[in-house]
Amino acid sequence: MAELQYKCPCCGGALAFDSAVQKVKCPFCDTEFEMSALASFDEELQQEGADDFTWETTAGSEWGEGETDGMRSYVCKSCGGEVIGDSTTAATECPYCGNPIVMMGQFSGTLKPDFVIPFKLDKEAAKKKFADHMKGKKLLPKAFTQNNHIEDIKGIYVPYWLFDTDANARIRYKCTKTQRWEDSNFRYERTDFFSVFRSGSIGFDKVPVDGSTKMDDTLMESLEPYNFKEAVPFQTAYLAGYMADKYDVDADASIGRANERVKRATEDAFRRTVQGYNAVDVENSAIQLSNGVAKYALYPVWILNTTWNGQKFVFAMNGQTGKFVGNLPMDKSLYTQHLFKAAGIAAVIAFAVQALFYFI
Repeated sequence: MAELQYKCPCCGGALAFDSAVQKVKCPFCDTEFEMSALASFDEELQQEGADDFTWETTAGSEWGEGETDGMRSYVCKSCGGEVIGDSTTAATECPYCGNPIVMMGQFSGTLKPDFVIPFKLDKEAAKKKFADHMKGKKLLPKAFTQNNHIEDIKGIYVPYWLFDTDANARIRYKCTKTQRWEDSNFRYERTDFFSVFRSGSIGFDKVPVDGSTKMDDTLMESLEPYNFKEAVPFQTAYLAGYMADKYDVDADASIGRANERVKRATEDAFRRTVQGYNAVDVENSAIQLSNGVAKYALYPVWILNTTWNGQKFVFAMNGQTGKFVGNLPMDKSLYTQHLFKAAGIAAVIAFAVQALFYFI
């Protein structure tokens, strides 16, 4: 059974994609290879062969015979997370919960991606971003700032469905203008209400919806935007040295979230044309979508899991742009100290004000 490995023709070492030079590189002899030189490994992966979805999508195609040989699926017995990669992938910890994971054999029956955005930033960049993320956080527990979990950062290609569609909209906004004035006796406020209509069409390209239930949707959306201009046709060589999440939410199941994002973006885009009011709220919205097409892509994400006081914290960095997101823990004792300190300062100010009036 053939294994999906890229061996260096110079020394026989396992090749890995190097985000710094955007080439496949041998870590042993430093020989570099252009991605085009490895295209012959993926000839069958370039064939079109799409399943039909509600969106008339051509997302992905069926894996050909022998293409999944050597590719492995790993499952975490703790959280159920699945990742896929080639036989050289070192999957010693689950990137979602940090627990050990075990190999469960080959995977089959899934679509292969149309596109991939290669990693541009390496693990060292992710470490620095994590350290920067913690700087200046006065309520962060001191023990949490130690680098005892920093090596748990994992580079993962996250599955995304990318939706193209046109939106025809008729939206009514409830708008208000408020005026305030006063005289020697009273203060006045006048509020005028308006109904403002907008209608028109707007097109959307590559609206992303992550196809993994293990990835928090809000967390993944916080990593946006990605620059799709740097996407390339999928080649398995880009996965060398990284892990790739296996989608468990198909395109059909992602349509609802895509529609929600498109409609919300349409309302916001039209709202920006309504100016000169103190408040603008959507009162009625009728948005029809058409020409829907979906594609399947892998986007680069660095994931860090760590635990503090029994609570898990997940951080993520956009492997293309470096945008870093994630909530940090708070030291309650430090919070209490700052709270009492602030209360003490307020009390001193209040006392000083009272004393001032007393001596006037």
